Amino acid sequence: MTAVLVLNGPNLGRLGSREPDVYGATSYAGLVERCTALGAELGFEVQVHETNSEQQMIEWLHRAADEKTPVVINPGAFTHYSYAMRDAAAQRTAPLIEVHISNPYAREEFRHTSVIAAVASGTIAGFGLGSYELALRALAEQLTKG
Repeated sequence: MTAVLVLNGPNLGRLGSREPDVYGATSYAGLVERCTALGAELGFEVQVHETNSEQQMIEWLHRAADEKTPVVINPGAFTHYSYAMRDAAAQRTAPLIEVHISNPYAREEFRHTSVIAAVASGTIAGFGLGSYELALRALAEQLTKG
C-alpha cells in the first residue's frame, strides 16, 4: 500500500462544532474515517493528522518530502500567510493537493489568496468533506500515471 498523509491545520479538529453552516456537521473523527476508508479502497495507507501548530505542520511536510510521501493538505488559516509552510510544501517530492472544505473565493476577501496553491499539484475547494475524497482520487490518478 502507498502511504499518504492527510494534513489539517488550525481549528480543523473542531469539525462538527465549528461553524457547521460553513464546515458541516461531521466531526473530525468522521473525516478521519472517510479518508482512511476511501484510501484503503484506493490502495493507500492514509494517516490523518491535525495541528494548530505551524511548526508541527512544517515538520510533517519535511518528513513527507524526505520519504516521497504524497500529501493532501488543508492548511486552514495558514493558507493565507504562512510563507514558511509554503516553502516546506515547495520541497515536495510527490504530489501535494491543497484542499478546502468551503470555497475560499465565496468568503471574506482575505481568504482569496493562497500562498500554498502555487507549489501544490492542484487545489480542490468548496465540496465540503468531499474535497478530501476528490483529492484522494486525484492522487490515485496522478500516481497511476507515474
